[in-house]
Amino acid sequence: MSKARDLRQWLAHLEATGRLAVAREGVALEHTLAAIAKRLDGRQAAFFPKPGGHDVPVVSGFVSRRAWIAEAIGVEEAGLLAAFRDAAEHPLPWREVDAAEAPCQQVVIDAGIDLHALLPIPTHSEHDNGPYITAGLVIARNPATGIQNVSINRIQAHAKDRMAILMLPRHLLAFYKAAESKGEALEVAVVIGADPLTLLASQAITPIDHDELEIAGALHGAPLPVVKCRSNGVRVPANAEIVIEGRILPTVREPEGPFGEFPKYYSAQENREVIQVDAVTTRANPIYHTIVPAEMEHLLLGSIPREATMLAHLQRSFPGVLDVHLSVGGVGRYHLFVKFKKLREGEPKNVILGAFGAHYDIKQVIVVDDDVDVHDPQQVEWAVATRFQADRDLVVIQGAQGSVLDPSTTVANGTYASDEPAPPHLQGIGAKMGLDATRPVVYRGHVFTKVRIPGEREFDPGRDLQGGAAVDWAAGRLKARA
Repeated sequence: MSKARDLRQWLAHLEATGRLAVAREGVALEHTLAAIAKRLDGRQAAFFPKPGGHDVPVVSGFVSRRAWIAEAIGVEEAGLLAAFRDAAEHPLPWREVDAAEAPCQQVVIDAGIDLHALLPIPTHSEHDNGPYITAGLVIARNPATGIQNVSINRIQAHAKDRMAILMLPRHLLAFYKAAESKGEALEVAVVIGADPLTLLASQAITPIDHDELEIAGALHGAPLPVVKCRSNGVRVPANAEIVIEGRILPTVREPEGPFGEFPKYYSAQENREVIQVDAVTTRANPIYHTIVPAEMEHLLLGSIPREATMLAHLQRSFPGVLDVHLSVGGVGRYHLFVKFKKLREGEPKNVILGAFGAHYDIKQVIVVDDDVDVHDPQQVEWAVATRFQADRDLVVIQGAQGSVLDPSTTVANGTYASDEPAPPHLQGIGAKMGLDATRPVVYRGHVFTKVRIPGEREFDPGRDLQGGAAVDWAAGRLKARA
């Protein structure tokens, strides 16, 4: 298949290739739907007809493998980061279409809105404080420039027409603060049911005032069709399934959480900003997408764009950097493995420091040689076991800004047992660790040469093994063929 043009085309492709499972009708929206999707995670996408008796079906897990994401772009898995990096560096301006050409506005609801009646919003984890939108692309415009930003934020649908949203200190929050400082609401759209490439583009790490929908266009190889919202000036992907239009209200805060987040722990309940819903538009027969928190779809959508950005950042200063990987064990955010061709002693430590400066989420960096596959955790662990000594190869940085969703930072802040969260200026403060797991540039003999058996890469089972052969164990030889 070539590029995935919209969600339905991609789902049809997964179904045709045995990668989509259809659940029985009526699966409960509270926990059961997420439980089934989690059990299928990374093996099959899950499609739920009439979940909780709702007419709108739910889909989950349709980009839960790296190879699937590469396939949706139309490249080999090894070329995934290069393809994303190229799209981020060569964005295509979107193409605006009329409402009549936009499937996402086939149905318009702008009065008597009840989100729970309109949409099958699941409750995922055991202690989640109710139903959450987890796969919504939040699109807003910079109040100063009008340029859009796209992100995925967790959104608690706690009322018929109001939703509480978590905004981390990134571009969306900056837009909101600028609007709030003038006593104004920030117009937003929450897009549910976007195609895989637009979902991936939404997670690009870019400077402010770079519209991720333009990166989506570059991934598609053509300008992305967008349409103006019915109740505000935000432009949204025209081929999306569902769009919730609204405003993030100034000065209003309402309780949100707890919620099971990507580190596989719960975030505490806090007062968050609030979206007032003004309209909901959908396709005639929409499909609702939910991401099961902390599972592969969640982790990969966040890690792959970060890897591409991290690789580009490091290679600008360190040409010896060959590849990077944000490990699944490090929840696709915190642990970075770097493949590096070392020419001088001390270079890996510079790479470690460069990686910490590239993104504050990075908590641990392991630099390995060019004979180690950073996508294989077993090989990385082998490099640490045989090429690292803590007294000379360890880098520790104390008191650095990290992820506010990392629960171990709350211990450092002394708030672990407190009912009150740390003040914003203390949240996420922790330590960072780097490991130089590279061999010396010069060493004697073959002491650091990786053991290899000539011919192992050339092994061909069809050529080198006998199909249908049987052994006569009493005679200790092959049985004669009939």
